[in-house]
Amino acid sequence: QVQLVESGGGLVQAGGSLRLSCSASGRVFSSYFMGWFRQAPGKEREFVAGIGWGSTYYADVVKGRFTISRDNAKNTVYLNLNSLKPDDAADYYCAAATKIINTPSLVRNYDYWGQGTQVAVSS
Repeated sequence: QVQLVESGGGLVQAGGSLRLSCSASGRVFSSYFMGWFRQAPGKEREFVAGIGWGSTYYADVVKGRFTISRDNAKNTVYLNLNSLKPDDAADYYCAAATKIINTPSLVRNYDYWGQGTQVAVSS
């Protein structure tokens, strides 16, 4: 079992920044592919960013504004959110894929999920 706990959400003005963190249990965190997803009310969960095996991936709508990183020594993955827009408001979830995956953006490829942290953006 892998437990994921997100933190760092909150209310920010448009144009502002936040840093989300996701702390993971497990002895082989470094081998997991980690992803960040978000879900706004009434919408489907969507891929935001992923990191693993030396590569990073981003959804087009966040590319250049968000940055994903990880610290394997701390079993933690981060998501820096910059230049936030009202459309970025959502619950943000981190997820772990414990097997090799071909498509980081697919929800079904992830085995474990956190409970989410809310990001609100005021205009």
